[in-house]
Amino acid sequence: MRHRDRTALEKIFEVIEETEKIFAGTSLEDFLKNSERKLAMTMSILRVGELVKNLTIEFRDLNPQVKWKAIAGFRDVIAHKYDILDMQEVYKTIKYEFPELKLQIEKILDEDK
Repeated sequence: MRHRDRTALEKIFEVIEETEKIFAGTSLEDFLKNSERKLAMTMSILRVGELVKNLTIEFRDLNPQVKWKAIAGFRDVIAHKYDILDMQEVYKTIKYEFPELKLQIEKILDEDK
């Protein structure tokens, strides 16, 4: 694995861990009422999407089990259509998809040691 790809994966992993700490125990109702938490969570998704875009095409092609295109696409939605963003989708992404992504990245990093 290229150094660039490893660095991006490690940063994605860190963002997810930071997000888990902020998000822990948050219900959908509480999330939708809290503008700071909504902003923090959307920023986390934005950061992860940017880091995914920094991965080489070769690396992404070698790891098709991860939904790289969907991650980068959701980043674009957040960046360009924030005012019409469905915050329930943000919540679902953080609650369900981030943990899965974290496991996938952890496995890729472990296999590369």
